[in-house]
Amino acid sequence: MASILKVDALQGITAAGDITVTSEGGAATQSLQQGLAKSWVNLNGTGTIATRDSLNVGSIVDDGTGFYVINTSSALANDDYSVTSGAEISASFTATKTRVSSTSQYKIDTHNAAGSWQDAVAVFGTAHGDLA
Repeated sequence: MASILKVDALQGITAAGDITVTSEGGAATQSLQQGLAKSWVNLNGTGTIATRDSLNVGSIVDDGTGFYVINTSSALANDDYSVTSGAEISASFTATKTRVSSTSQYKIDTHNAAGSWQDAVAVFGTAHGDLA
């Protein structure tokens, strides 16, 4: 019979934010807190840009054709975090370039197959790191 655990908060024994998850088979462990995305966004990047859904995103800025600025609500601890991005320009090829610019902002740039900067129908970004 399966068990169901219902809680409102998880807290580590050693430190409140220190919870370790053991892999299948028990060969490796990972800090639960380190593995969680600290910010993510799905936005409409054409016309008047708008967030479809997000986590820890305070605002987005249209910084020109194919250029987007994502401002986080809560800053990350340093500017050494990792950002993964993607985008869709209609049914054609899209490439993205992601830049970390500060502890509270990252930028996503999109271009088409010809290498020209172009607004994207959908823009996605996810940041992993430590919150401040």
